[in-house]
Amino acid sequence: MIKRKQRIPMRDLSTMAAEDRANVEKNAMNGQVFNIFKVLAHHPQLVKRWTPFAGHILSKQTLPFRDRELLILRIGWLNQAEYEFAQHELIAKRGGVSDEDIALLKEGPKAKGWSEHEAALLQVADDLYDNSVVSDATWATLSKKYSTEQLMDAVFTVGQYNLVSWALNSFGVPLDDFLPKGGP
Repeated sequence: MIKRKQRIPMRDLSTMAAEDRANVEKNAMNGQVFNIFKVLAHHPQLVKRWTPFAGHILSKQTLPFRDRELLILRIGWLNQAEYEFAQHELIAKRGGVSDEDIALLKEGPKAKGWSEHEAALLQVADDLYDNSVVSDATWATLSKKYSTEQLMDAVFTVGQYNLVSWALNSFGVPLDDFLPKGGP
């Protein structure tokens, strides 16, 4: 894994204008503002405009929880995004994704143990990461179970978390204290 240095410090939210601070703090969970948002707080207008889309991808889309998390974890793994992977490994495990699933995910879509649908789902991330397009074979397999909206949400999920992985890696966002160390 590439060792990444912190390039953008976490912002002291108390120094922000009230409206900007509110836009950052509305992303808190259980009263905690995660490090990603403390870094993004340096660009309050970006936070204000990006978070509605991110919220759709995280909690309002059409994919089942497990499928969404497998996509997020796979693209995070491919990008070697330690923060992204650690954050979503916790989320996925709370929702029933097993340690075995996590290990298989690191091996990729060809690992033994995936259903045809799950292998195709992981292949979406690999296809987009490698070629910027979902292959016809992958699309055909997912189309057996997914609606058009779900196919679109799969592509946008990978795209969103590819973007987030790039940002986390480039900015050097440090892991939150509660996240496990030693991800990808």
